Order: sequence, then structure tokens, then C-alpha cells
Amino acid sequence: MKLRDVRQYLFDIAHACDLIVAATQGRSLDDYLKDPVLRAAVERQFITIGEALRQALDQEPDLAEQVPDASAIIAFRNRLVHAYPYIDDATVWGVVEWYLPALHRQVQLMLT
Repeated sequence: MKLRDVRQYLFDIAHACDLIVAATQGRSLDDYLKDPVLRAAVERQFITIGEALRQALDQEPDLAEQVPDASAIIAFRNRLVHAYPYIDDATVWGVVEWYLPALHRQVQLMLT
């Protein structure tokens, strides 16, 4: 199987961030808690972010220095995938509000 260029993974991360921002813009935690489709969509994009980052770091480990909390992002993805019964929706929403903007900005800078 041909390896993808690391920039393709970064593009996937940026695109997933864009989708989360679009889906949650103007929404509140209460909206998020009441909408299972929104929760599923946001979680799916976080899974994409974590997996794309893992794949990119497999190819270029030095990228971890440029991505804030890279190991935590991958761990968050693993929790969403493997410990899904224990997902705390308020925690996911907190990641959307507090951590996603910095990741989004950093990846966009890396792509320019």
C-alpha cells in the first residue's frame, strides 16, 4: 500500500476541524446533549482527527513538536473508539470549545 503524504493527513485534520466548527457553531452544550446525531457527527470527526494525526506521526514523528497535545489527541480518539460506553458528552463539548480552536489554527498554519 502506498503511503499518503503527511500533508494529506494534515488536510484531513483541518477538514474534520472545519466540519466540527460548522456543526457546532451557534450551538450550546444543551443543544449538543439533546441531539444524538450532532454528538455522533462530532465524535466521528474527532476520531478522524486522532487517526490522521497518528498516521502522520508514524511517518514524521517530529510533527509532535508542532502539534499541541498530540498524544492527548490520539488518546482521546482511542477513548472515543474503544471506551465509547464511558464517553462524557460534556467533556467532548469542552474539547470542542477549549482545545479544538488551537489545533485548528496550528494545522492551518502547518498547511500554509
